[in-house]
Amino acid sequence: MSILRTLIIGSMLVLLGSCGSQQKAVQPAGEPIMETEFRQLDTMFVSASREPEPENFTLPTYRASHTRTHDLMHTILDLQFDWEAEQVLGVATLTLSPYFYPSDEVTLDAKGFEFEYIRLKGSDSNLEYDYDGRQVRINLGKTYKKGESYTLEIKYVATPAASGGSSAITSDKGLFFIDPRDEDPDKPTQIWTQGETEHNSRWFPTIDKPNERTTQEMYVTVEEQYEVLSNGVLENVEEEAGMKTWHWVMDQPHAPYLFMLAIGEFAVVEDTWEGKPVTYYVEPEYEADAEAIFAHTKEMLSFFSDKLGVKYPWQKYAQVVVRDYVSGAMENTTAVIFGDFVQRHKRELIDDGNDRIVAHELFHHWFGDLVTTESWSNLTMNEGFANYSEYLWFEHKYGRDYADHHLLGEWSGYLSSARGNLHPLIHFGYEDKEDMFDAHSYNKGGAVLHMLRNYVGDDAFFAALNLYLTENAYTAVEAHNLRLAFEEVTGEDLNWFFNQWYFEQGHPDLSVTYDFNEATGQANVTVEQIQNPEIMPAIFQLPAAIDIYKANGEKVRHEVMVNERTQTFTFELEEAPALMQFDADRVLLAEMQDNKSSAQYLFQYKNAPLFLDRYEAVLELRGEQSPEAQQVMTAALEDPFWAIRVAAMQNLSPETAANAGAMLSQMGSEDPHSEVRAMAFSMLAELEDASAVSFAQQAIQQDSAYSVIGAALQYLTVLDPEAALEIADDLEQHSSSDILLAVGELYASTGDAKYLPFFKKNLTEVSGFSAIYFVDAYVELAVNSDLETSKTVAGHLNTLALGESISPWIKFGATRGLNEMRKAFEQAEQKEQQAYAETLLERLKTIKASEKNPQLISFYNQMLSDIKP
Repeated sequence: MSILRTLIIGSMLVLLGSCGSQQKAVQPAGEPIMETEFRQLDTMFVSASREPEPENFTLPTYRASHTRTHDLMHTILDLQFDWEAEQVLGVATLTLSPYFYPSDEVTLDAKGFEFEYIRLKGSDSNLEYDYDGRQVRINLGKTYKKGESYTLEIKYVATPAASGGSSAITSDKGLFFIDPRDEDPDKPTQIWTQGETEHNSRWFPTIDKPNERTTQEMYVTVEEQYEVLSNGVLENVEEEAGMKTWHWVMDQPHAPYLFMLAIGEFAVVEDTWEGKPVTYYVEPEYEADAEAIFAHTKEMLSFFSDKLGVKYPWQKYAQVVVRDYVSGAMENTTAVIFGDFVQRHKRELIDDGNDRIVAHELFHHWFGDLVTTESWSNLTMNEGFANYSEYLWFEHKYGRDYADHHLLGEWSGYLSSARGNLHPLIHFGYEDKEDMFDAHSYNKGGAVLHMLRNYVGDDAFFAALNLYLTENAYTAVEAHNLRLAFEEVTGEDLNWFFNQWYFEQGHPDLSVTYDFNEATGQANVTVEQIQNPEIMPAIFQLPAAIDIYKANGEKVRHEVMVNERTQTFTFELEEAPALMQFDADRVLLAEMQDNKSSAQYLFQYKNAPLFLDRYEAVLELRGEQSPEAQQVMTAALEDPFWAIRVAAMQNLSPETAANAGAMLSQMGSEDPHSEVRAMAFSMLAELEDASAVSFAQQAIQQDSAYSVIGAALQYLTVLDPEAALEIADDLEQHSSSDILLAVGELYASTGDAKYLPFFKKNLTEVSGFSAIYFVDAYVELAVNSDLETSKTVAGHLNTLALGESISPWIKFGATRGLNEMRKAFEQAEQKEQQAYAETLLERLKTIKASEKNPQLISFYNQMLSDIKP
């Protein structure tokens, strides 16, 4: 990676509040912290401004669960759509009963509705109601007692409109029309929904709370060319006069925020698992890739069912990809919606598949859908489990090294977030429920479960999860339900664990020192808790393992309990230890610093067994020029886990790297992991080692991974640009971000403006960090051309920077590109260029003022700090 790219990523990490901890094992290779923060799950990506609170709003000190006054038992929706006006034309039939106390009125959530009538089913008389635009209070005309049901029939028109969003879900519109008037040739026409947190009440009336639960039916009438997906099973489809009515039935109760619709011209790929339908809905172009996009779905269904001892409990499992999705994905019961970032061709998915997000959403069907958080304060009861399912799957499918590499990224994401936003995992004092979708509910929640599993052991851990699921199926829960299940299984009072990890905020910050007294034969491990006691517990109770190694690699394990502010553990030894390792299982969610020497890290790499042991040693030895340290780096090039091979390449000394050219060339062509092959070509390019030209040409022709082809082309751009240009014309037809970026950087290096149309054509096709670098190349080529050309490019970037449905990566890249162009013209000698810099300055002011995404606003505030309103 070039220095420029490192600086770009570094600046963005700072803006994200990146991890500045002293924890030795830092962010894993191949997964920048920003990507951890921008997890495209049903979590973090972008956020918009919140709906303004009323002037008399007072922040409560306790966010209680919703008080249930009526039980919503069954929901029938009969829906049609006005595509032109973007409206839902609906009839809702709701069956309810008083929850306990007699009642003569009921309040439903219904945001932005027009009601034609509200009546009791079977009656021609309309009921009286009061409506404030968000909730409708209905006079039932008589008092109903507990156990007495009544059925409301409500005919309405809903006009879903956004009033805010969050870091997890960028809009609270609830139901979205995508290109409804067929105005954009690059987009399919679709309707889809996003109900979490309480947004489904923008398209049907309901009790829109997580502790509500109802069965459902949907009759959905649309034009005959569209497929319709909803919860449950498809009862039938009726056709009449160019229209189809789809009847979906969900006969198991679930929370209203899990209701879903997806309507569009999808290719539907059908399969089964243990007699239940498993279906994949994708755009027709990706029909042949559908099973690769959702790889291992059936294997995950079996694995999670077996691991939990609870069979997948729902009637079917469907997954659908939609355009312009406002989240990463959403675990709607039996029908998960994904953003189109998952929709890639098979070759783009090599070593970079969608396992994490597929596992996450599937595990929600036990934790979130079957057993549901009773309040948003307890959100980690959904999300912490779904987060931890990623570790469980990776451990099962790819081994513990892979899982621990993933866990390291989760730790980094939480510790980064905790720098500026510390709160309890179970957070009753949140400002807005949308704020709960953060690295606490997800990353920390998963890490806490990992520690609990390590403490009680696998047998007890999964037995307790089984008990928790079976005892609480189809109900709403809080953290105490989980504690009670673990106490029932283990026989141990676990309040100490739940109090400090779930109900207190923060994490331990540990200073660990090791020493050995040869005279007494005593080894000491001193653990000091140095976290700030004013904002988190002064003392955490931490069960931990200490491994003590002899020089021959033999080790003895000691189990200890850290429960003091400063605590020393003493061990009698016959000889000086070669290494002492606190938290030898590598499970503690903690910042940690210690006093290990280089010699001990050398020993650690060779003898300690875990990924985090070896990875930490490689990182701690970077910069070490001693022959021993470089021998470790060279040995790490053959480490069994790919991320350590990547890290070793990145940390070779110049001399060692220069002597490793042949090995790097071999890794570029033969390593089993594509990221290692790609990194090998990047390293060879930095070394300007021309010996691998034939390997690079071979990789471009034969490698199955687009990332490697892109890296090989970048290598040729440096070492043999003429050969690279001969190849680029064929490669630019690919849609892969890796290849498009490599071709773009090659074209920018020529300085030839004839390549500018390539950038304009492909900019919206490039994703992630690649979009930022792609814009860099675009701007570089434009600035080196004439002023009129630069103006044209600037106009294109300005449109992207202000776009509403544009990837935040592209928006940031476009804004950054405009700013770089401004700075270049400010320093130019020509007055016309200097004058145009003023125009760009005004455009940047407009972009900065109009942006609603808090993360982009943070980026812009720093990047554009010299621009005053």
